[in-house]
Amino acid sequence: MKQTLKGLVLSGGAGTRLRPITHTSAKQLVPVANKPVLFYGLEALRDAGIREIGIIVGDTHAEIEAAVGDGSQFGVEVTYIRQSAPLGLAHAVLTAEEFLGDAQFVMYLGDNLLRDGIQGLVEDFRTNDAAAMILLQQVPNPESYGVAELEGGRVVRLVEKPSAPKSDLALVGVYMFGPSILAAAKAIAPSPRGELEITDAIQHLIDIGERVEPSVVTGWWKDTGMLDDMLEANRLILDVIAPRIDGEVENSTIEGRVVIEEGARVINSSVRGPAIIGSGAVIENAYVGPYSAISAGVLIRNSEVEHSIFLENSQLDGIDARVESSLVGRGVVIRKSDAKPRAYRFMVGDSSTIGLI
Repeated sequence: MKQTLKGLVLSGGAGTRLRPITHTSAKQLVPVANKPVLFYGLEALRDAGIREIGIIVGDTHAEIEAAVGDGSQFGVEVTYIRQSAPLGLAHAVLTAEEFLGDAQFVMYLGDNLLRDGIQGLVEDFRTNDAAAMILLQQVPNPESYGVAELEGGRVVRLVEKPSAPKSDLALVGVYMFGPSILAAAKAIAPSPRGELEITDAIQHLIDIGERVEPSVVTGWWKDTGMLDDMLEANRLILDVIAPRIDGEVENSTIEGRVVIEEGARVINSSVRGPAIIGSGAVIENAYVGPYSAISAGVLIRNSEVEHSIFLENSQLDGIDARVESSLVGRGVVIRKSDAKPRAYRFMVGDSSTIGLI
């Protein structure tokens, strides 16, 4: 018999690996192809037929709530659940106990992206009696992830960030659970890092004889918690973007899959896709190359950009070297000065990285 599933999206982490961007913005709202990462997860849950979604929030709750609202823009109903501190994924499950009740649910980490969505997987889980389904993918560095060990197609052991991994199957940031996960989360003790680990809770289910189904993901999966992963996710999504020109193009060359949003202006410039230019952005006497996502209100003038993400209202003006593989925050101004003698002048936030060639 089909069950009605709920969704639980985790959006409370501090995003320390994406600082300084996350000093002033929730990591789940950093855009990939000009759309906040969090929105992809909400859309994936909706497309899988899930309408009731709880979002775990922490210190950045006001920003998350302002961006997502009541969920109606996605066709879902959102309930916000405050987590006192980021004390582990299993702790987040317990925090949501009242919302979850005795329903099956999908837990989706808000900074993760799955190319092929979860619709088929959710359908499989709806109709079987497994206590949990975990999504897995082969990775070259399993010691950085929770790792699953399988025997005869069954999950027999989960280890969080093992120093000597016995498997290269990492847990993807999407899990499907029955209500027994709540009792399992209550039965475990905090790990050495002081968190209630979801891997320990799932292992408890295995140890008491509950069935945990594995599903190996064949399409791409990205945890966007670090700069390189964010840029790679941006590349992967732009690779399948449908070209569309709604803005103004004047004396410019547009090649390949390019989206120019309404209100954007491209003047005396060259844009090579895949790329997206957001509403109100101005590209003037400039080059925007492949895998670039230029957000709303950005100015790129007398400069060259490639394989980069520029957030809202930032400026790149008069830079005589190509900017590439970069993530530029909101309202940042990068401008060449005519002052002599030549010198560099910076106002740089905590945890920033600047490369000069």
